[in-house]
Amino acid sequence: MAHFTTSDGLRLHYTDEGAGLPILCLSGLTRTTRDFDYVTPHLAGCRLIKLDYRGRGQSDWAEEASSYVLPVECRDVLELLDHLGLDAVAVLGTSRGGLNAMGLAMGAKDRLRGVCLNDVGPVIDRKGLEFIKGYLGRNPAARTHEEAAAALACTMTGFVDVPMARWIEEVEKLYTAGPDGLQITYDPKLREAVLDQDAQAVPDLWPYFDALDGLPLACIRGANSDLLSPETFAEMQRRRPDMIAAEVPGRGHIPFLDEPEAVAALHQWIGKMQ
Repeated sequence: MAHFTTSDGLRLHYTDEGAGLPILCLSGLTRTTRDFDYVTPHLAGCRLIKLDYRGRGQSDWAEEASSYVLPVECRDVLELLDHLGLDAVAVLGTSRGGLNAMGLAMGAKDRLRGVCLNDVGPVIDRKGLEFIKGYLGRNPAARTHEEAAAALACTMTGFVDVPMARWIEEVEKLYTAGPDGLQITYDPKLREAVLDQDAQAVPDLWPYFDALDGLPLACIRGANSDLLSPETFAEMQRRRPDMIAAEVPGRGHIPFLDEPEAVAALHQWIGKMQ
């Protein structure tokens, strides 16, 4: 397993596979490198680098919840690029990963070759945020992966025609099975960090989106997303008429990225950087 050590002493896990255009895959808030399992076969010919943020997956947990903030995660990303000797990468950012990509555009744009945002933009819909806060940092009531998959299929009402086998794959990524039931794969203190940040004044993230100017840009939205609203998606397209914009029918937050619409958008985006 590959790890690097951050400037504040945490060992973070990453994977680095393939050759070609380097794409750094940054996952959602509570997710891991496995967020990108489904899309990986569709990105042959690219070098895929996937990172477990601090406190997630196989990476070390921080001592303080205050470490789980976007600026620190962006610093970790830059230190990973330095560790790998990469001047610049394209970023495929899912949800939280997209916010980090916009942060990098604001503070270290020269390290970016392009950005694809997966179901996230500069305005976070409160409905989606409240849903996330409802489960964040808590182990599920389900005792087995099968029970958790059945519950997830009922909860994720924005998703249509998803086979149960896919939901089982999802919960196997989200939870590990132990003698006391299912356990989350991230530091529970992440809940404290998010609630603390939510209690503060919400910054205007449109300047961060606008900082992507000049970079090849794509955005993939779940047509039933409760986090990226149609209005925000439309404004993103107005500000960046050249943005590759795709909506995935029958998907909420977040598309799996192996849907035909998502794959087509990703290939078009990659083509702009080759």
